[in-house]
Amino acid sequence: MLENMVNFYLAPNLPADRHAFFGRNGGVSEGIYASFNFNRKSRDKAENIEKNLELVGRFYGLPGNAVMRPCQGHTDKAVYVDRPSRYEIEPAGGAPARPGIILGITTADCMPVLLADEKHGVIGAAHAGWRGALAGVIENTVKVMLERGAAGEELAPAAEDFAAAAGPCLQKESFEVQNDMRNLFLDRDKDNERFFTPCAGERWLCDLEAFVRHRLDLIGIKNVSFSGIDTYANPELYFSYRRCRPLGQIAVKDDFPIELSTIRL
Repeated sequence: MLENMVNFYLAPNLPADRHAFFGRNGGVSEGIYASFNFNRKSRDKAENIEKNLELVGRFYGLPGNAVMRPCQGHTDKAVYVDRPSRYEIEPAGGAPARPGIILGITTADCMPVLLADEKHGVIGAAHAGWRGALAGVIENTVKVMLERGAAGEELAPAAEDFAAAAGPCLQKESFEVQNDMRNLFLDRDKDNERFFTPCAGERWLCDLEAFVRHRLDLIGIKNVSFSGIDTYANPELYFSYRRCRPLGQIAVKDDFPIELSTIRL
């Protein structure tokens, strides 16, 4: 069974048979990409990434070309997916979709957020790293979901129809940042200071989980869950861009392994 080969996290507030935050194990990639890598921009063999996608399809009982994901960007842009394809869709940070599609989002420390309005038949996935979360990628993903039929025209009256689940990412203890990043948050809202804790020197620990929880609360989504799993602190289970950098494993821009988080109706 494929379930015995891979490591994955299941959120308590999403159907267990229709989503998975996959870890690094269970694929066919080798070397620094071992083994469940989905980064087409890396120097991993293209056939290995295709095989990994086939394994994800098998996990859901569907072909590999049912897996759809945006060409990843640290952006607030969200695009709608209405048909499966073997190729990545246009650059975006979030993507809502309809039935028949396995919607995926790739990360390697940033927070993957899966969204579902099962009542109205729309799902979404957002790459909520600090740049995307600050810029509004979650809000824009929800907006497109609403435009495509989820919960009517306004989110607030039907917020109970939405569920949001955040997967493994950098946790506060591993997310050390400098003043310049913190200042970007404070420039948006002085109250964002509460998401930063001082540490050594002029550096700060960023609580991305608390910030995303706050943003979800502002748009009225109450059915939320967070994994609490730290990608940096669990090298046997998860890839980490931040962990790769000091080890000198990233010799070329974008050449690092990334994980896939998926949801389907």
